[in-house]
Amino acid sequence: MTQNLDVTALLSPPNLLGCKRVLCIQPHPDDNEIGAGGTIAALTRTGCEVHYLTITNGDKGNLDYTATKAQTAQTRRQEAEKSGRILGATHFHFLDHGDAELSDVLSLSKEIAEVIRVTQPDAILCPDPWLLYEAHYDHHVTGMAASNAFQMSGSRHLPDGQEPWRAAAIGYYFTANPNTVIDITDTFEIKFQAIAAHESQIDEQTMAMFRLYFTMKGQELAAGKGFALGEGLKVLSQLHTHCFVDAYKI
Repeated sequence: MTQNLDVTALLSPPNLLGCKRVLCIQPHPDDNEIGAGGTIAALTRTGCEVHYLTITNGDKGNLDYTATKAQTAQTRRQEAEKSGRILGATHFHFLDHGDAELSDVLSLSKEIAEVIRVTQPDAILCPDPWLLYEAHYDHHVTGMAASNAFQMSGSRHLPDGQEPWRAAAIGYYFTANPNTVIDITDTFEIKFQAIAAHESQIDEQTMAMFRLYFTMKGQELAAGKGFALGEGLKVLSQLHTHCFVDAYKI
């Protein structure tokens, strides 16, 4: 007997806004806000519990060139928490790898998988590691490791010592191929409040450029959808991220 399958559901992205807990994984302090700040604020407004996982300490980036790497790392941790709380995030996890030093996807996957198992999110957010022309290797390694951890955290033996947890969805920000557009009309300004909290990183010229670009992009993504500004993500399920040749179509 042939079982009826809902092919439409099979080829559809999971619903992020239905999540009760989300883990937002960023290579550096500020990536979550820049890449998905409007979405994170929209999630917390629905009552979603948002956790941040910051992979590097950001110790090589500071507008104050007199600051030491240790001072910069401390400043950026404080900014990560301040900006996340502006968006409504409540839990913060740090791996403290050196900025611009990520290289080992497998070992980082295990570290991320441990955090996934502890936090037990319905979905994770991270940068899209398949973004064409992305030259910052920290972003590529973080996205690949998060994707691998998304799969491995549901295995009893990868890594050992913790109960498995299988998140239902992974959402990629900084993506050129969004399949989900979140209405951020009402959270656009709070996204920018959160970005502005990264005082060690963002000067007035950069902020003005961000506002111009994200307004233009937000209008483009929202066109025809009944709202003014959107934020795009590529959202996939567990099924879509392993041996699923049509994942790029979703």
